[in-house]
Amino acid sequence: MNEFHHVFIPARESRRTLLLLHGTGGNERDLLPLGHAIDEGAALLSPRGQVLENGAPRYFRRLAEGIFDEKDVIARAHELAEFITAAIKRYLIDETALVAIGYSNGANIASAMILLGLARFRRAILLRPMVPLSNSPMTLLRDFQLFLSRGRFDSIASVEQVEALAELFRERGAEVDVQTQESGHELTTADVAAAREWLASTAIA
Repeated sequence: MNEFHHVFIPARESRRTLLLLHGTGGNERDLLPLGHAIDEGAALLSPRGQVLENGAPRYFRRLAEGIFDEKDVIARAHELAEFITAAIKRYLIDETALVAIGYSNGANIASAMILLGLARFRRAILLRPMVPLSNSPMTLLRDFQLFLSRGRFDSIASVEQVEALAELFRERGAEVDVQTQESGHELTTADVAAAREWLASTAIA
């Protein structure tokens, strides 16, 4: 298996597995409480980003705030996709019930995997995402269900940036739900409640 430090917690009472992708400075345990809050019965798979920025783990390099090293984004998206494929086999994960939950940098690497056609998941909760690539292939996403949550006062993942990402997904055929929270880049209880409600409304329990 591609050597990502990670945590896997088996499901309690669900077919669902949540793939948890942390933000800058997080680690493999950072989003476990969020995963349990969104679906307390699901299995949790949480890998740590392999790139360090001043000691802070990330999933890919950036050149400055909001400016991504797109060559690295693509390479790291492939590496993470390989890890997920191996984890599906190792932990006997039901791929049809795999849901990605990413925050900030984690949402961006999940978005990159989706746009590049590398995602083994077909549903994702993307919290404070940005457009990860200036040019991406016209991958068909007709069987994807995506939930994007943005902060009205977010100076990093702006309302316009999130809407641009949503449009990229829609152009490729994905079903996209965008919600706006009265917050900045930080997550709120409203994000958790909205994500939980959205996930409960999807097909796989």
